[in-house]
Amino acid sequence: MRVLIAGYQHETNTFAPSKADWAAFCRGDSFPAYNRGQSMQTQLTGVNIPIGGFIDEARARNWQLIPSVWAGAIPSAHVTRDAFERIAQDICDDVLSALSHGLDAVYLDLHGAAVAEHLDDSEGELLARIRHLIGERPLVASLDLHANVTPRMLAQADALASYRTYPHVDMAQTGALAAQLLQRRVQAGRREALRVHRLPFLIPLNAMCTQVQPAKGIYEQLRAIDQRLGSVLNFCMGFPAADIEHCGPVLWAYGASDEVANSAANALNALASPPAQWRQELHAPAQAVVQALRLAEHAAQPVLIADTQDNPGAGGDSNTTGMLHALLQQGAGKRYPGRVALGLMYDPESAARACAAGVGASVELTLGRSVPTHTGPSDPPLQGRFKVTAISDGRCLLKGPMVGGLTVQLGHSACVEIDGVRVAVTSGKKQMLDRELLRMVGIQAEAMKLIVVKSSVHFRADLEPHASHVLVAQAPGPMAADPGELKWQHLSPTTRTRP
Repeated sequence: MRVLIAGYQHETNTFAPSKADWAAFCRGDSFPAYNRGQSMQTQLTGVNIPIGGFIDEARARNWQLIPSVWAGAIPSAHVTRDAFERIAQDICDDVLSALSHGLDAVYLDLHGAAVAEHLDDSEGELLARIRHLIGERPLVASLDLHANVTPRMLAQADALASYRTYPHVDMAQTGALAAQLLQRRVQAGRREALRVHRLPFLIPLNAMCTQVQPAKGIYEQLRAIDQRLGSVLNFCMGFPAADIEHCGPVLWAYGASDEVANSAANALNALASPPAQWRQELHAPAQAVVQALRLAEHAAQPVLIADTQDNPGAGGDSNTTGMLHALLQQGAGKRYPGRVALGLMYDPESAARACAAGVGASVELTLGRSVPTHTGPSDPPLQGRFKVTAISDGRCLLKGPMVGGLTVQLGHSACVEIDGVRVAVTSGKKQMLDRELLRMVGIQAEAMKLIVVKSSVHFRADLEPHASHVLVAQAPGPMAADPGELKWQHLSPTTRTRP
């Protein structure tokens, strides 16, 4: 079987300050840089992302793969029209070329929450364009757990498979599942029965973590239902910062019959739909630091604070200073000199100045930026004299459970210290999800007493096993921890903004 493979990855926060232009897909700071053809397949083979898992599963089944395009950009505001149309045209051109030489099926590695300037449902549009070209040939895709799944996506694809973990440690497994769904589709000779449920409320991002309840138990039951019924269930909890009609949680089931699909979807819906279980605990910045210092006093491992509203994996720019100001105001670095860290701070100018000054130098910096948020401007930059303790070219091989094996390029990077607080400063944006990102600039996470991470949940995969406690702070930033605080205009009137 000849299968064309391609990837288009973007998680769109329509309330965020920065858009994903063509350059964002070409940088390779969070995802591998834009690639096309055989080199794309070579680069992504064995990597813990869905297309890597699909490639491995396809090879095991002796399928012939036709590599098309890989395009991924760090979460931000809308994908520009130019970027989307370039990506879509390249994929469609490759589909047309493959059709002329023999094509049996298409697989897409999608996020599911990509909003373009001109298309609220850019993935549904891409699927529709490909469907128009390939006719009734099988078309399957994998999705992020945070996909805002639309009716058009479900209608255009023969099957959609989504992650079942957050942090996303099962990305390659999901690609393999998509390959298995493709095989089921081919063997059946038709689409399997489908049943869909949409939850009538948004789930806050931090409440979605599958390492804690309620999501942990719900996904455990999802697997048990599949084993019992032979169904393939999916539950996308949505990305609650995309102001589009179909933003929100969706679950769906494939089955050999309507009865199987209905039974599976109804069983999972009964578990996921009670709203009270999805409420969360958040701390103000100063409160989070005070509590963290109290916990750290008797802890053998570091206390982690998630700076969740400046998560660059959810549309933040990783450059706000609310938590940094709180650390300094509460004297965290003076209590534990050199054992309090914050990262990653995206500030190319400060990173370049620190690298130019060199290790051991003292340099005046204006660190971070005040950015527009849903509650007003974030905290002002931090002006002060910093000591440069380490520098790096920003090339970092990640080793954690999420994207181990992936090399990121973050450009000039440095560790700068002020009043005992160490800040990892980079020239590229990357969510703080792997300890290697701190080691890159000389910070040993395990030796810290307190670490502030610009992340919401992904940090839990690699850092939480080495931590004593985890707190979630609500410092001002572009990614609302409480979606009810956002000024929604296009969300369906049947969807509540809070559970």
